[in-house]
Amino acid sequence: MTTLNTRGARAVPPKTEADRIYSKISWRLIPFLCVLWVLAWLDRVNIGFAKLQMLNDLHFSEAVYGLGAGIFFLGYFLFEVPSNILLDRIGARKTIARITIGWGIVSILMLFTTTPTQFYVLRFLLGVFEAGFYPGIILYLTYWYPSERRSRAFGLFMSASAIAGIIGGPLAGIIMTSLNDFHGMRGWQWLFLIEGIPSVLAGLVTLAYLTDKPSQAKWLSEDERAFVQRELQRDAAACGPREHSFLASLRKPKLWALVAIFFCIIAANSTLTFWAPSIVRDMGVSDSLHVGLLIGVAYIFGACGMVSNGYFADKTGKNTLHVAGAALLGASAMAATAMLAHQPVLAFIALTLAVMGTMSAIPVFWQLPNLYVSGAAAAAGVAMINSFANLAGFGAPYAMGVLKDAGGGLSSGLLAVAMIEAFGALLVLLLIRPQKPLGSQLKTAQ
Repeated sequence: MTTLNTRGARAVPPKTEADRIYSKISWRLIPFLCVLWVLAWLDRVNIGFAKLQMLNDLHFSEAVYGLGAGIFFLGYFLFEVPSNILLDRIGARKTIARITIGWGIVSILMLFTTTPTQFYVLRFLLGVFEAGFYPGIILYLTYWYPSERRSRAFGLFMSASAIAGIIGGPLAGIIMTSLNDFHGMRGWQWLFLIEGIPSVLAGLVTLAYLTDKPSQAKWLSEDERAFVQRELQRDAAACGPREHSFLASLRKPKLWALVAIFFCIIAANSTLTFWAPSIVRDMGVSDSLHVGLLIGVAYIFGACGMVSNGYFADKTGKNTLHVAGAALLGASAMAATAMLAHQPVLAFIALTLAVMGTMSAIPVFWQLPNLYVSGAAAAAGVAMINSFANLAGFGAPYAMGVLKDAGGGLSSGLLAVAMIEAFGALLVLLLIRPQKPLGSQLKTAQ
């Protein structure tokens, strides 16, 4: 129960009451946002499974696939910052609904692909429509959670990409195997259709369900809304002075250091996302369903890693160490995957650890921008970091395809990307100041 202080004003609820309020917020927001991210992730990466049939049917080379997989991130890069600025102005509900409906429609249109040009255009448009979703949710969660609760919230939300991997692999395998040539459509065409329709429907639901900010949350009591507002104000004071102007933040070297760090992490994550099915197939697994099931196993560990790394980062406050440590695990395991290519069991264990380490670095990374920017600078800065860094998502898959077409296999590409991810971990340790423990933050705010 909320108590009164000596002047009759409402005091800050005890910790158990605060936990209850944030649990209520989390149960309201996180599961729904996770569903949206699962749908986004499925529509973004199902091309990795469609490739197993699509390349032969359409006579595409590995380089064509790699370019098409990566060109998504060019559309993402060009439209991400405008999308996040729009979210800050018109609200998350309208922005996220627009994004979700748009990417669902484009995903459905992918089933009509017959030429490389059509493939490139649709993948580019998928990136255009999805641009702003991921950084938009990162920004949106900062409207609800103070710093010491964000890593866990980020981890829970971002674990949806791992959940998508868990269910997406087996689902893709089942669709492509059981519906292949059904009613004259190939399995990969059914995959795009079946996974695109739910996104359109979810976008319509978003308009009715999502709440932009705590002050508008009718599902919270007046006291609960006031408490959340005080927590956010206390957190802003505890973080000290930060840049509020986006244009001024562009002159800060730390912001560009964050771009470089996330670029290195995304290079690894995109490589694993778009090439893991091919890596598993090269281990000797030919059946699409079995490939999907094994990818699902790897992403179970990815989900566990994201949630647990976010949880312990919140507990210890040592965000930089948790980012760097997870990235080093991912880099080491990716290198091991390349070197153990002829030992399938060990290679798969290494691949699973690579997925777990790389994905675990991502939610905690998003605590780092809050050390330097806030307000409008945070809205555009988070989008800028994500958009520039995701250019790695364009380059890495394409480079892997070129290397494979050249007869070099996947091992050389995996080793190169592992070195890039390890460099990102080193940048975290060298360039990013550790966050102060929560106790000292509160003392500063007082």
